Amino acid sequence: MTGRHIAFMGLGSMGGGMALRLLDSGFRVTVYNRTRERALPVAEAGAALAGSPAEAAASAGVLLLSLADEAAVEEVLFGSARLRPGTLVINTSTVSPTYARAAGARAEKAEARWVDACLIGNPAQAREGAVRVLASGAPEDVEAARPVLKALGSSLVVLGPVGLAPAMKLAFNLLLGAQVASLADAVRYGERAGLDRELLLAAIGGSGFSSKVMSFRAEVMRSGAYEPAAFRTSLMHKDLRLVLEEARELDLELSVTESASGYFERAIAEGKGDADAAVVGAATASTGA
Repeated sequence: MTGRHIAFMGLGSMGGGMALRLLDSGFRVTVYNRTRERALPVAEAGAALAGSPAEAAASAGVLLLSLADEAAVEEVLFGSARLRPGTLVINTSTVSPTYARAAGARAEKAEARWVDACLIGNPAQAREGAVRVLASGAPEDVEAARPVLKALGSSLVVLGPVGLAPAMKLAFNLLLGAQVASLADAVRYGERAGLDRELLLAAIGGSGFSSKVMSFRAEVMRSGAYEPAAFRTSLMHKDLRLVLEEARELDLELSVTESASGYFERAIAEGKGDADAAVVGAATASTGA
């Protein structure tokens, strides 16, 4: 039992599992989620349920964020939570390196501390404490966050100053998006050429051309079980746009990433934003231009 009190903001597919994992690990947890119903299972497991970010953060020494995007972080952390001096903010939300550095500076101005804690894994791994944690921040702040990060993940990689963990996470998600889009192309081509869709997906998933990510998405495409999503299409698109925005600032052209982003954008336009990113390879999906 650590005795640490954590205010946990955001109980989506990853956040809910993480909050339960922290309870299992002996942390005292107060939770807040904009959609209250999503917080109830965690409250039933022993967490205190707050009615607002400010209420959740009122007495907690650690604020852990698992939110959809930068706008949500902005609203919850800087609009509602009322940072107190000494508070340790652990942000697991995927944001751009630029935003992370700016948010870290604002936290420091409020005499609080900021640690990036980007997660590599899926909701089941989050519940089991089996994700990989990429951390960045001031060494003393990362060290203060270590007990929480070790409870959340099976491995912890410390990368350096604030902003580096989001850069690494976006590099990973760039690869994820490109692989899923390429898999969708391979399946569309194979079907048009006369191959059986299920046989093709099984062959790709079990081949040396595959990866754990591709094998997992090949099975999702084969089964058509796109919900509940392991990683929502809308979030995949958001992350690829963050990569492309950062690339422009770095004077980089990422044509593969730009193309892949279009696949997820079209799926969102078709009303599939809440489905797993593998939905871009659905049999009924638009083939695009």
